[in-house]
Amino acid sequence: MVGLSLAKPTKPAKRPLERELFGDRLVDEYAWLRDREDPAVRELLEAERVWAEAQLDARTPGLRARLYAEMRARIKEDDRSVPSKDGPFVYYSRTEVGDEYPRHCRRRYAPEQAFEGQPEQVYLDENELAADHDYFDLAGLTISPNHRLCAYTVDLDGDELFQIRFKDLETGELLADAIDPPGGCGGAMAWGDDQVLFYTRRDPALRPWQAWRHRVGTSVADDVCVWQEDDPAFFVSLHRTRSDAYVVLSLDSQVSSEQLLIPTRAPESAPRLVAPRRSGVEYDVAHHHDRGGHERLLVLTNDGAQNFKIMIAPVPGGGEGGEPQPWRELVGVREQVLLEDHDVFADQLVVWERSEGLQRIRVIPLDAGSGWTRAGEHLIEFPDPTYSLWSGSNPEFNASTLRFSYSSLTTPTSTYDYDPRTRTRVLRKRSVVVGGHQPSDYASARIWATAPDGERVPISLVWKREASDDPTGRPTGPRPLLLYAYGAYGMTSDPSFSSTRLSLLDRGAIRAIAHVRGGGELGRRWYEAGKLEHKRNSFGDFIACAEHLIAQGWTRPEQLAGSGGSAGGLLIGAVANERPELFKALVADVPFVDVLNTMLDPSLPLVGVEREEWGDPATEAGYRWIRAYSPYDNVAAQAYPDMLVLAGWNDPRVGYWEPAKWVARLRDRKTDPNEILLWTNMDAGHGGATGRFEHLHELALEYAFLIDRLGLPG
Repeated sequence: MVGLSLAKPTKPAKRPLERELFGDRLVDEYAWLRDREDPAVRELLEAERVWAEAQLDARTPGLRARLYAEMRARIKEDDRSVPSKDGPFVYYSRTEVGDEYPRHCRRRYAPEQAFEGQPEQVYLDENELAADHDYFDLAGLTISPNHRLCAYTVDLDGDELFQIRFKDLETGELLADAIDPPGGCGGAMAWGDDQVLFYTRRDPALRPWQAWRHRVGTSVADDVCVWQEDDPAFFVSLHRTRSDAYVVLSLDSQVSSEQLLIPTRAPESAPRLVAPRRSGVEYDVAHHHDRGGHERLLVLTNDGAQNFKIMIAPVPGGGEGGEPQPWRELVGVREQVLLEDHDVFADQLVVWERSEGLQRIRVIPLDAGSGWTRAGEHLIEFPDPTYSLWSGSNPEFNASTLRFSYSSLTTPTSTYDYDPRTRTRVLRKRSVVVGGHQPSDYASARIWATAPDGERVPISLVWKREASDDPTGRPTGPRPLLLYAYGAYGMTSDPSFSSTRLSLLDRGAIRAIAHVRGGGELGRRWYEAGKLEHKRNSFGDFIACAEHLIAQGWTRPEQLAGSGGSAGGLLIGAVANERPELFKALVADVPFVDVLNTMLDPSLPLVGVEREEWGDPATEAGYRWIRAYSPYDNVAAQAYPDMLVLAGWNDPRVGYWEPAKWVARLRDRKTDPNEILLWTNMDAGHGGATGRFEHLHELALEYAFLIDRLGLPG
């Protein structure tokens, strides 16, 4: 073998990050890999990358290139998003043949003329911005209220230290204003008025901790800090309300929030507090005003409501009648329904909710004159057994229709405009799969496994139909199966379509998603039952799903692979230690596996914030929780499946050394001849390669590994 398989460094290891706590001392023989200034470290990772590619190519000659070609061939290269009206313009993005990145365009809105009748303005071309860079990510783009200026953020290394640039859309001139503080910008931006932009800056731990105000045309040295958040558990973010009346300054930890409002008519005024932070209480505000000029806030909050409720609240310093008003309930809490988000328009409230793990859209007409009776409230229905929903571009407060996107495991992304008055929807676009795709050629299902403590865990599956399937469409015998999970931060792994996934399905594989605890699929309690001292529930749920799929004949251990990334990579690492015999192969993408070391080191990015998710190992309880499952610290002298581990050299969230150290320790201690490959993207960070096609090379690597290990036809 090569590189890390040698097990011991060529020079003495530096002092391990672990320290003696509560009588349990750990030895970190690979701590030296954290020194990115050591040329030997980079040389080692590059050698590992070459080795991984060579091993795969030897076993599957030409497969990576074929996979890349077939995945790219399904992508419609000359494509366009659905145009969206915003004031005097209609905005959209499009790509041409060969483009890695979109071109952002607009045309004048002329209701009496066809859309194509107006000349097109390409106001920002990402391909030009990316031309001289190995890595490029346009992280944000926002247009000034008068549609004259464009502000955008870029990341040129994958380290998420953003720079802000400005462009005059009338002259095409790139302005001299360039915001690039030493610690980088945080990514969030919001226009106050036509000349004032609010943005965030990061602290040394990469936490967005300050909100700043910049006036276009003035020196960045004259920018004003309008908020500094000294609590290391809180992030600072910004957005402008759809009503255009306020900039919302949002301060959020994993369990608490606080929001302040800055009037856009007076962007230099002091922020106004909506409600003071309280531990465990989260809230999010949206602004509404009626045609009579009365304004109020619609607040989504979990205050006394685990699955959230929506309250009507006064605007700080004003509101209905100018007198302080008590908060009153508009949408109450329901035990089995999680309220995830809300969109407020002049005449309607749109509530994004979840029941039994499935998303729903609830539309509530807003008629303040009738006392907010909610008459005409209704749900938008969807047919598939498992699917995903998300809001489309809805920039205008007075819009009479709602744009949303829908996708299932068998149906490509479909964008609809929905009219709440007639309760009809119009399909504006369905993504094209070049070469043809028939959803009826594939089948999907939603089944349930039972965890060791009796909890029922949902599983979403998709596969290609075959003539041998039973009358219900289910495969009659076990097939190769890839089981994926994430399970952290209350994030959901909603099932959606992927044209690249067809490269596995068309070869006979089943793709499954385990909706484990730690995610938010079954409400707030589902999240809280998979964090802190309950984190091991996530791993137990994944194992239960694997066992259920085997017991019910969907697959066999020699045909089963598991995958996950970031916090999902932690899950894969923990499962590998606990039940390696269940899997033929595992894929861990930028895996958070060195949990104890990372959480003990406050100098690393975001550790202060992350302790509300994982625990604080400086306390005895937190130490013992994490020590019990941290994948790196629990590698055993046992057999492990074949594994592919991916990392990013510039990753600010999961340091490249975490997967590197983990692979080294696995190779040193495991008792089997199976292969563990380490592949590091030396030009990217947590999200891997950017661009429509460049990222396909990484995916082709992963798929080649899975096709080989699962015995699928190459």
